Amino acid sequence: MKKYNFNAGPSMLPREVIEATAAQCLDFNGSGLSLMEISHRAKDFQPVVDEAVALFKELLSIPEGYSVIFLGGGASLEFCMIPYNFLEKKAAYLNTGVWAKKAMKEAKLFGEVVEVASSAEATYTYIPKDYTIPADADYFHITTNNTIYGTEIRKDLDSPVPVIADMSSDIFSRPIDVSKYGMIYGGAQKNLAMAGVTFVIVRDDMLGKVSRQIPTMLDYRTHVEKGSMFNTPPVVPIYSALETLRWIKRNGGVEAMDKLAKQRAEIVYGEIDRNKLFHGTANVEDRSLMNLCFVMNEEYKELEKDFLDFAMKERGMVGIKGHRSVGGFRASCYNAQTIEGCEALVACMKEFEAKH
Repeated sequence: MKKYNFNAGPSMLPREVIEATAAQCLDFNGSGLSLMEISHRAKDFQPVVDEAVALFKELLSIPEGYSVIFLGGGASLEFCMIPYNFLEKKAAYLNTGVWAKKAMKEAKLFGEVVEVASSAEATYTYIPKDYTIPADADYFHITTNNTIYGTEIRKDLDSPVPVIADMSSDIFSRPIDVSKYGMIYGGAQKNLAMAGVTFVIVRDDMLGKVSRQIPTMLDYRTHVEKGSMFNTPPVVPIYSALETLRWIKRNGGVEAMDKLAKQRAEIVYGEIDRNKLFHGTANVEDRSLMNLCFVMNEEYKELEKDFLDFAMKERGMVGIKGHRSVGGFRASCYNAQTIEGCEALVACMKEFEAKH
């Protein structure tokens, strides 16, 4: 039985990326050594970082004055590093889900945090629209895609203060105007690479402005100045990110990824809206193209386990169970997800509907 990977993260990677990375893990660049055992100071590895940074800048049209660095610790460490480096007096946060709330919690350790708006009262099923960003804030933080609740901000916001965006789960899925952001960051294990590396795109003139002392490893300047090589970086995840970036470029760049994301979403959401057993959970206008969340209609609620068993065990739909905090189902359709996979999920939903 063929498997279709809808895991929310770590998630599906292009097969070419997996095979290319695996090959280098056996023998890196003909050196006779594995990628897993070479020194990050080896002359063959610096070009990996350099090319990955160059492709970031090319694919996202990153303007001059920004640095791209690779760190450890996941996006969760950035929740702390951001206020450490940028919060002098006050920061503004948009609360659109679990990860935004966690980021706010960390920021409160460093200064005043203003929650400009929240959709918590509706279980984060929509993106707040009418709010005012305080002009005296040091920055405005957003989470562009909310993996648990299936909502997404798919436009670049105008703001009187620098915007800092967690794009862990939708980076490289659409064109973005990087000049509208002070910083963009994310864990790589959704749309970019295997777990273990975090990317940061930061505007250089934002660094070094706070009055507090920052521990060396938590200071973005440390990693910008050393080109991600201050300490041993996550070598294999960075290499898998490079292969993914090459794959994105070969397949038409972020414009092509955006087109495919819309096609996949149209296929799956079309069936969610048609099928009498299911309904989507997020407001239609705010639906994520990366994490498509849905539940059983109330009158068929008792069939939830049966559908999961059928989809996963009999039809090979891996990872479609919704997050434990919300239940239901979630089809994560990152860049590597195929039209075939989405059509297979739709066929599975139709077949289950016919049985019941």
